[in-house]
Amino acid sequence: MQEHRTEHSMSNLGSFVKRLRDIMRNDAGINGDAQRIEQIAWILFLKVYDAQEENWEFAQENYVSIIPEECRWRNWAVDDGKGNAMTGDELLGFVNNKLFPTLKSLSVDSNTSINKAIVRSTFEDANQYMKDGVLLRQVINVIDGVDFGNYEDSHAFGDIYESILKELQSAGSAGEYYTPRAVTDFMAEMIQPKIGEHMADFACGTGGFMVSWLKKLSEQVKDTEDSRALGESVYGIEKKPFPYMLCVTNLLLHGVDIPKVYHGNSLLHDVLDYTEKDQFDVVLMNPPYGGSEKNDVKNHFPAELASSETADLFMSVIIYRLKQDGRAAVIIPDGFLFGTDNTKVAIKKKLLTEFNLHTIIRMPGSVFSPYTSITTNILFFNHTSATKQIWFYRLDMPEGYKHFSKTKPMESKHFNPVREWWNNRAEIKDQDTDTYKSKSYTAEEIADNGYNLDLCGYPHEEEEILAPLDLIQQYQEKRASLNAEIDRILDEIVALLPHDEGGKQ
Repeated sequence: MQEHRTEHSMSNLGSFVKRLRDIMRNDAGINGDAQRIEQIAWILFLKVYDAQEENWEFAQENYVSIIPEECRWRNWAVDDGKGNAMTGDELLGFVNNKLFPTLKSLSVDSNTSINKAIVRSTFEDANQYMKDGVLLRQVINVIDGVDFGNYEDSHAFGDIYESILKELQSAGSAGEYYTPRAVTDFMAEMIQPKIGEHMADFACGTGGFMVSWLKKLSEQVKDTEDSRALGESVYGIEKKPFPYMLCVTNLLLHGVDIPKVYHGNSLLHDVLDYTEKDQFDVVLMNPPYGGSEKNDVKNHFPAELASSETADLFMSVIIYRLKQDGRAAVIIPDGFLFGTDNTKVAIKKKLLTEFNLHTIIRMPGSVFSPYTSITTNILFFNHTSATKQIWFYRLDMPEGYKHFSKTKPMESKHFNPVREWWNNRAEIKDQDTDTYKSKSYTAEEIADNGYNLDLCGYPHEEEEILAPLDLIQQYQEKRASLNAEIDRILDEIVALLPHDEGGKQ
């Protein structure tokens, strides 16, 4: 029984997820990838949290865990190899009837520190699916075999965790919480973090943007004060319980002692109530899109910005929560660029008149494959002055790729053409299609064009094959946009027609 404590050499850490999957395949309670990953997630959280508590105990003489002693990982999960560890029905009964009810009902109030409160918020909606206590013991042993005290193991485990998050993409509904690392890393790099700045993601999913920010910022750490500032520099909100749990674990794994991540909905707060203390130096995010919000959510926004489309609402949240002189990089679907309905136009007008929207990167359609085929863009803007000109750059598929996929995902190097262009911007014309791959437009030109930002896009020579739901969403967006355009032109025509005294034409 002892071998599980030592068999995690660096060479076979990579088989970690596969071994867990193989064990869980035999459990009748696990139905599919999504449940398997959710099961791994809560066990992993408790293991990581216990390792973190060891650090806190070392640093604080009077440290008291929020978790009752019998429910702490070290007291029920660790197998000493002497046959004392709970297994089978005893383990199953403990987890179902003691552990879960205890963690879901931990006493938390406004005075509870974040690093303790996260335990209850993590377990509020967690599920225990396994029905075989012997298999559950095997899973726990594999996870307990990772030594977070060993720098190499814990460092490598960051990559293992990344592979778990990537698996979410192919587990169906959970893919929406994962932005490819190549994209988050590129955005963090271009935003140029500085020690002492605070960065936020108001729909943070599994925490990818925060991790990319921390990695980029860590290059500037010179002393313990910088190191402390690093951990305190990130802030996130996540509405859904499962990605929230993954995010907290992700940040603990990346050395953030007290993850300032909150389980809640960023859209349920009146944007006009935000003050300077609610604002951040930097916003990095990929807002949920394609979703539709209820009317009570729209009530938190000024009438002209009250869209039912989630991405629009998040753009408004960012506008109200970005500090003066702050910087933002945000992923937005094509529908926002070409949309000419009143709300989208109002948001874009506000963005151009109060912010400097200086760059829009058009990304290839398959970046988020297989989760969605909808084409997305990165908007870079600063809260400094009104927009004078916007540079557009179309990032084409790299040579040898027809599209990105699970086995051939987007990599950091694929952004190299943008990096080369970024500091030495010039117009680029595609001779084959006679379209611009890169070009700048003035704010006046954009306004005259009805705030349609669908410029330097992909020439559609062949019919694009989209998943049915993506296709329906794209048609709905384009229909709404065309209807709004028709209404605008009709209004202009009506205004030009002569009116008689009675107000009739």
